[in-house]
Amino acid sequence: MALMSWRGLAAVGATVAGAAGAAVTAKVVADRGRTRRRLRRGDDAAFGSLHATPIRVMADDGVSLNVEVDEVDDDARDGAPTVVFVHGWVLDLNCWHYQRAALRGHHRLVLYDQRSHGNSGRSDREHATLEQLGDDLRAVLDAVAPSGPVVLVGHSMGGMSVMAFAKKYPDVVRERVSGVVLMGTSAGELVGGGRSFLSRTQPVLVNGLSKLTFLVDQARKVNSYALTKRFAVGPHTPEKYADMTDEMISGAPTHLFWDFYPNFTSLDLFDALGVLKGDTTLVIGATHDQLTVYKHSRRLAEEIQGSELVTIEGAGHMMMLEAHELVNEALIELLDRVA
Repeated sequence: MALMSWRGLAAVGATVAGAAGAAVTAKVVADRGRTRRRLRRGDDAAFGSLHATPIRVMADDGVSLNVEVDEVDDDARDGAPTVVFVHGWVLDLNCWHYQRAALRGHHRLVLYDQRSHGNSGRSDREHATLEQLGDDLRAVLDAVAPSGPVVLVGHSMGGMSVMAFAKKYPDVVRERVSGVVLMGTSAGELVGGGRSFLSRTQPVLVNGLSKLTFLVDQARKVNSYALTKRFAVGPHTPEKYADMTDEMISGAPTHLFWDFYPNFTSLDLFDALGVLKGDTTLVIGATHDQLTVYKHSRRLAEEIQGSELVTIEGAGHMMMLEAHELVNEALIELLDRVA
């Protein structure tokens, strides 16, 4: 029995080693493809090159958040609100590349990596919740924008973070938040609600899959770009935007999938919507968003009385990259209005 067991272990080891070797080869091929695509982008400022001196902000549970602040130029408009950008799941602050390029110098900009994302510290799973993300947003505001008007811009899980913040800190929203942009996000019923099959089986799925992190890591190295292009952007989106997205997602650790996914099966932030000021709330949705489908944006606009719905035809979930001209135009119009 002992001999058979060791032989079995050796066979398993050989299989794992073979799979790892194949993954390494596949990663080399994928990296070469990514490099070729990066050379074809042709943007004035390379994606991921816009940065400021990092600031470390401590969340209330001790997790260190990576924050960057772009200050305004001397001739910028007085009284303009600080714009705070909150990114989505498995992304990082670089997703706001085009908005940052368009606004820096004209407005004070605050960008940060959500906990466990980008250059922020890792959270335990217990604190990988939307309520905690709302608390993190409060910590960032207290640290780098403690006074004056602010405009909150959230995409996907970042939009949920903004709504969670509004739900927990309604007085702060009423006193200081001049405007809100909710982009490609939802307030609830994202995965069929609490009675759906996925909701009921989520603990088993998450706990089971989290034990296979190594194998999932190897699978992600094979060709993540193909999946990104298929699901994260619109069908006719130029490849450079899919590649930018893939660059962020492929750099995100696998544990982010298990740690944060449970939030989406039990999502219910509709109570927060009444706190938002409708006449300065902008909802942006894309018709080919396959991750947070367009109907969620439409419902947000219906629930937030007086809000404006901007529909981006043909774009997918990464609309701030794919349709950055339209997104920037809508954002600048809102900022002019609230200033």
